[in-house]
Amino acid sequence: MNVLRFSDLIAQGKVQGRRVFIRADLNVPQDDSGRITEDTRIRASIPCIRMALDAGAAVMVTSHLGRPTEGEFKPEDSLAPVAARLGELLGREVPLVSDWVDGVDVQPGQVVLLENCRLNKGEKKNNEELAKKMAALCDIFVHDAFGTAHRAEASTYGIAQFAPVACAGPLLAAEIDAITKALDNPKRPLVAIVAGSKVSTKLTILQSLAKNVDQLVVGGGIANTFMLAAGLKIGKSLAEPDLVGEAKAVIEAMKARGAEVPIPADVVVAKEFKADAPATVKAATDVADDEMILDIGPQTAQALADKLKAAGTIVWNGPVGVFEFDAFAQGTETIARAIAASSAFSIAGGGDTLAAIAKYGIEKDVGYISTGGGAFLEVLEGKTLPAFEILSKRAAG
Repeated sequence: MNVLRFSDLIAQGKVQGRRVFIRADLNVPQDDSGRITEDTRIRASIPCIRMALDAGAAVMVTSHLGRPTEGEFKPEDSLAPVAARLGELLGREVPLVSDWVDGVDVQPGQVVLLENCRLNKGEKKNNEELAKKMAALCDIFVHDAFGTAHRAEASTYGIAQFAPVACAGPLLAAEIDAITKALDNPKRPLVAIVAGSKVSTKLTILQSLAKNVDQLVVGGGIANTFMLAAGLKIGKSLAEPDLVGEAKAVIEAMKARGAEVPIPADVVVAKEFKADAPATVKAATDVADDEMILDIGPQTAQALADKLKAAGTIVWNGPVGVFEFDAFAQGTETIARAIAASSAFSIAGGGDTLAAIAKYGIEKDVGYISTGGGAFLEVLEGKTLPAFEILSKRAAG
């Protein structure tokens, strides 16, 4: 994918003295008193900001935070705690600027944080007048927020249309590279793990991947629906019987290409959905009517682990069992450790997947961890994200 990169502009000496507008993703969780509880996204934004400052730019940064009502400021919608944390990480004061759309006073070597961009009327609907005003604030627009790349808003899309120069920051560029490596030009075999509670929320992803992957591993409630499609009984497990036809179609599409959807051979069941419910390993053919499947069994987990160790590329979205309950976490842990041990290039994304990666401490052993939940899923669906589309268009002139 051909996009202009901020690093290229710096290498060409085109950033010094310029006004640089960075759209970051600083949407961090906070407790009831407004204290930031997890600052990964803020830390991830620092390299781009430092690049701009070191290159002698006048730097403006903005982000959304939460879901404010446009035009109505409330204290809990303010980026003030983010400005304080940015200042700590950068070792300098980061002033927070409100009402910034009509002009910002910032000098080369300085950085300011522009208040929550979703407070501006017209942001979410990508209002052209708002986008043009934002574009007029800068010489260079840098999109560095993959988590918003699937949304066409004024601060993510419109500004990229009208800014004199529009480019991808290091975070966005890394996502583009990882996605291209995993999906456009993968080393084979390509194994995708798609898990979650419902087929309906990931049906288009399954259909899209079925055209491209060598192994499509399904887990969680999705696997239960595929087990129904394979003629197995699943007791009172979470499933979507009305989507059995779609699951069969995915299995057939894979089979027609000589690829496969492995169906679990054994499972871990319980009679109740509780952390302390007694867990029983059973053959997939032996699930009783009053039992629910909460994990894949050890035989299935080991068979999948062997496939992952032999893979060339792995795409991972979703734990394969109720890994939050230790009695039903074995399958997800086995998969996680197999990915960590594999020499394959691996890309993982989605909130539950990141939680599993953190639980088993394998962050350093995954090739690339995607920061965008919805954006990552839309890429897996085969969609072109608005941010990639407009940056490609601008790069082509």
